[in-house]
This record gives sequence, structure tokens and C-alpha cells, in this order.
Amino acid sequence: MTPEELSLAIDGALNAAIDAGELTLADGETAPAVRVERPKNRDHGDWATNVALQISKKVGKNPREVAQILATRISELDGVASVDIAGPGFLNIVLDAAAAGELAVTILDQGSAFGRSDVLAGKTINLEFVSANPTGPIHLGGTRWAAVGDSLARILEAQGANVVREYYFNDHGNQIDRFAKSLLARAKGEAAPEDGYGGEYITDIANRVLASHPDALSAEDPQEVFRSVGVELMFEEIKQSLHEFHVDFDVYFHENSLFEDGKVDELLEKLKESENLYFKDGAWWLKSTDFGDDKDRVVIKSDGNAAYIAGDIAYFQDKIKRAENPADLAIYMLGADHHGYVARLKAAAAALGDDPDMVEVMIGQMVNLVKDGKPVRMSKRAGTVVTMEDLVEIVGVDAARYSLTRYSVDSNIDIDLDLLTKQSNENPVFYVQYAHARTCGLARNAELAGVTTDSYDVAQLSTEADSALLAALGQFAGAVKESADFREPHRVARYLETLAGAYHRWYGVSPVAPKGEEEITDLHRTRLLLNNATRQVLANGLGLLGVSAPEKM
Repeated sequence: MTPEELSLAIDGALNAAIDAGELTLADGETAPAVRVERPKNRDHGDWATNVALQISKKVGKNPREVAQILATRISELDGVASVDIAGPGFLNIVLDAAAAGELAVTILDQGSAFGRSDVLAGKTINLEFVSANPTGPIHLGGTRWAAVGDSLARILEAQGANVVREYYFNDHGNQIDRFAKSLLARAKGEAAPEDGYGGEYITDIANRVLASHPDALSAEDPQEVFRSVGVELMFEEIKQSLHEFHVDFDVYFHENSLFEDGKVDELLEKLKESENLYFKDGAWWLKSTDFGDDKDRVVIKSDGNAAYIAGDIAYFQDKIKRAENPADLAIYMLGADHHGYVARLKAAAAALGDDPDMVEVMIGQMVNLVKDGKPVRMSKRAGTVVTMEDLVEIVGVDAARYSLTRYSVDSNIDIDLDLLTKQSNENPVFYVQYAHARTCGLARNAELAGVTTDSYDVAQLSTEADSALLAALGQFAGAVKESADFREPHRVARYLETLAGAYHRWYGVSPVAPKGEEEITDLHRTRLLLNNATRQVLANGLGLLGVSAPEKM
């Protein structure tokens, strides 16, 4: 029995009590949704629910009195061994071994679909992440967004959403001019401009521009040649790095297109009619303070030109008005220095007459690399910052993605390179991947010993280790849903570590292959079934994080 099936069964018992007149809802009240959770103390049962406390005021009864009514009905459900009332009215439920063990059968029946749902079916979510300027390799902050953003996209898709992964290509503005000037200076053998870019990659790109355009330095506008060609070369490198990091995008949106296509000018005229804009000191201002900004922002400057935020507003409108995959929700994943954008983007939506809740902004914090107890600050190639390539070269894609995703994005993190290169239980990605490899190794050994799952008896999964492992398996769907609801992929990573721990402990006390001349029994076969169910859930969870599930280590 899965937690979802138990929740539905309890919901049925609740409604039956209402239909029988044992509980009477006050006028206008409705019954709450039933949810079961794993008790922190295993002595309190397999699952617990607080539905009696939630509904007590609605039916005008003491919570424990409601709990007693529900306990009587729940105890009659198939698969329920006992129900106890605790505290003010919590219901602690123990399943019989057969009902608990059926979860392993369900997992294997559903396979890669286990843990998925259709709760977000029909909803299109535009998820914009990374969006690093095409002026250099992706730094650690962008690498963190690549790992977290792609994992979040996978998790949202697992809840049924249509997710559009989008990269906002910043090819309009001063940073591109500085990049072009840096390339040109390097091609001439001159020092980089004071506000320019350094690092070996500038030499690489400058040389590649010259190789493809030998006459670039003698062109009518050399800087424009280095700008157009250099930006494209740099961006191709960025896309290749992301692809090798297992991150690909559905849309690469060019900022410059908003200006070239006249969308910004068109939008500015429309915004002048909005109640969320006002005219002052010769400029047009957005009332962003109404949405929590520290001050209102200029949208149209006194010289008539668009301010930077005008492009942001036009970009949001483009996302929700597209002919293909118009967004019902736009999620922006931005760095810590963009905190003010939360209010501005919501104000932008309101200025267009849209619901500000169509905008969500996730703010990510800094990442630091540590080796030998000391910070790593310099890149071999970029010079001033550590890049995605630097991290992957040292620890590999799997360890990089996992370590960047297992923390909440609103916390600064230190990545210990020494730890991530260890093959030990101290290394979290090794710990989880080794659990999967172990399930595969056990299955191979069982096959050699002649153990199959042709027959089994899930009622025999009755040991403490069996119950703990089944309990952990039962929490997978909830962990995925919470990760989607709260936009926190780290919940999946932390769940996998809990599951791996339960499996490693179970492995030590639950032999699957018979010893010596011992006869193969249903117990061996049923343990193999549980092993294989664990393998499936570990693979499903690692897949949501874009991390491989190795069969051997």
C-alpha cells in the first residue's frame, strides 16, 4: 500500500463517517484533504495523520472524539493492522506486513513512472536559468543554476508540467562592447581595456576570430567583426559546456531581438496607458514600490529612450504571448545581486494587466570551492573566476551536479573538492550511487544463485530493516511533490541519501542468495523483489537530478 493509497482509504473512511451522520460538517464547511506522513519515531507506527485535528472545529467535536470515530473505521480497512490515538488527536497507523510489502510490487509495476504524477498536467512553465553573459565561460554561480535549474525542470515535468527550458542570451548592452574591445585588443597584441575581460579564453576566441576572418583587423569596423563573430564563438562554447553538463535548452532567446523587432518601442506606448506607470520629471516611472521594491523604477528615460527594465517587461510579455508554448507561469532563476528584480518583474506583469503571481523569482547564493581546507579562486582558463569546466575536470559531471543540487539555493555553499573525489560514505554522491550499484550487484549474484521473483510472499517482509526500507521507499512520491511545490530539488537529493542509508543497513542483515546447500525460499525471492524496488527508486531519483545510476562501481 502506497501513502497515496492509504490517504485515499482514510479519506473514504472520513466521508463514510460524514454520510453516516457520525460527523456533521457545519454549513459552508468542507472536509480537509487527508494526508499521511511518516512518524519521526518508528514506535508510533508506519504512518500518521492529523485529519482529526483539522476537521474537529468544522464538525463541532473534540479532536480526540473525532479521532476515535475515525480510528474505528480506519482499523476496518484492508491492510491496516492497528490504529492508535496519540496526543490531542493524532492517528498512528500500523499496516500489516503484506499491505506494507505490496509497495515493492507497485514500484516494480510502475517502473520509471513511480513517483510521478499529473498534478501539473496542462500547465506550461517557462523556466529561465543560467542566462550567463556570453562574455566568458560559465562561472560557479551559473554552474549552480545549471544543475538546480535542470533538476527542477525534470521534477516539474515529473508532476505533469510542460516545462520550457529557456536561456536568455544577453547580446545587448555595454558588457558585449567590453568583450569586443577585449578581443580586439588581444588580437592587436595590446593590453586589455581597463574595464575589459582577461584570461586565456580571450586569446583563444581572438585567435579563432582571426582564423575565420583573416582580414578582421583591416575591416571597416574591426570591433564589430570581433563582436559579432566573438560573441557567437563564445556562446557556442557555453552551449557545448552545458550540453556536456547534461543541460540543454528548448529556447535560446536573444535580448537584442526585443529591440530589433520593435517590441520594446511597441510596449512603451502600451505601458503609457497603464495605471501602474506615471509621468514625472520628464520620464515614465513604474510603480514597483507597490510590489515591494525599494523605489519606483524609470521605464522611459527623459530623453525618450528605454531604460533597461523596459526590456525585462517586453521579455515577460513575449513569454506569455508566444504562439507556441505560451507560459502560464514564468520562473526566473537569478543570482544574489538581482534580489530587487522580484518586485520589478511582478510590477512589470501588473503593468501589462497580468497576474503578478504569474512571475516567480528564485534567488541563488554564492558557491565556493575548497581544496586542502583553502578556497580555490583562480581558473586555469578564465583567470579571475572558477568555471564549470574547472569543477567538472576535478570531480566529474555527476559529483558536480549532485553537490550543487543537494543544498537549498538560498544558502551559500562550500564545495569540498577533496571530499567529492573520495570513494567513501562521507561523499554523498558516492554513497547514493554505490547504493544503486549495490542493488545491481546483489541482483546479479541472486541470478547466479538461481533466485528469481517468479514467486514471492510480501507478508514475509516483516523485519525492522524491511519496514524501515519500505517506509523510505514510500516517501519518494512525497519528496518529489514537495520538491516541485517548493521549487527545492535538494529535497530529492536528501531523500536519496535517506533511502541509501536504509538500503545499506538492510543489505547487511537481509541475505538474498542462499548460503551453501540452503534451499531457495520465498523469503529469498521476496527480498530480491524489495532489492529491485529499491534499485528502481534510486534510479528514478538520480534521474530527476540528472545524475547517472551506475550498475558497477
